[in-house]
Amino acid sequence: MQLFYRKYGQVGDQPLLILHGLFGMSDNWVSFARRIAIEGFEVFIVDQRNHGKSPHSVNFNYLVLTDDLFDFIDEHKIENPILLGHSMGGKVAMRFTLENTHLVKRLIVVDISLKAYPQRTMHKNIINAICTVDLSKIVHRREVEEQLRPLIPQERVRQFVLKNLYRDDANGFEWRLNINGIEANLDDMFNAIEIVEKFEKPTLFIKGGASDYILLEDYGQIRQNFPHAEIVAVAGTSHWVHVDAPEIFYQLTKGFLTGLPDWYKEDTQVKNI
Repeated sequence: MQLFYRKYGQVGDQPLLILHGLFGMSDNWVSFARRIAIEGFEVFIVDQRNHGKSPHSVNFNYLVLTDDLFDFIDEHKIENPILLGHSMGGKVAMRFTLENTHLVKRLIVVDISLKAYPQRTMHKNIINAICTVDLSKIVHRREVEEQLRPLIPQERVRQFVLKNLYRDDANGFEWRLNINGIEANLDDMFNAIEIVEKFEKPTLFIKGGASDYILLEDYGQIRQNFPHAEIVAVAGTSHWVHVDAPEIFYQLTKGFLTGLPDWYKEDTQVKNI
């Protein structure tokens, strides 16, 4: 599958691949990618299948998503990459890394663990809200937002979903998400990553301080598969740590990515666990 991607930085710099979460796309990470590229990174932000501008498929699970990443790295002849993944993208990054420990230099996982999760009401609500909108009757983008508002009352989540709305060649509206393919396979997105291999290289887990995606009980499994993992929590942030605290997130990742001895920033919002 030919995945759509955006690239920033200079050819020959250290490759960094960024994987978005469920309902996301590469566009969500452009500001971060442009900024971190200046630090000496060739940054690739990938639209995973059924998201953004990448192809749609009825097959949608962590096996095929990991295979897509392997094919992308092979196609672009990317050597010794650093992987950064948020949520669903974090699980893809973890699975790829544990299956190909010799190929990855460093790993950053944003607010997700290896465990299986119960299906979250929010994800189903987003799918239901998207499906209720009859785009054939929509003239202005604001009409979609008005219809979504009572169904997705959280402003940030609603705007996140609306980024997937675009005008097609006939000047109508379409969703970039393959919502049917995602809905049919939604349960698979909550599966665990059950691999016994260890990744012995530097790894950073960034947890949202107000998020319950990574709990104290998960630390043992994380450190079993990633013995050198640093786990930090950013106080007051949700599952979207990089959105809630972009400057802190940038400073944390920049220090870790560049290998500086003081990568852990002494900030009152950051707790090293």
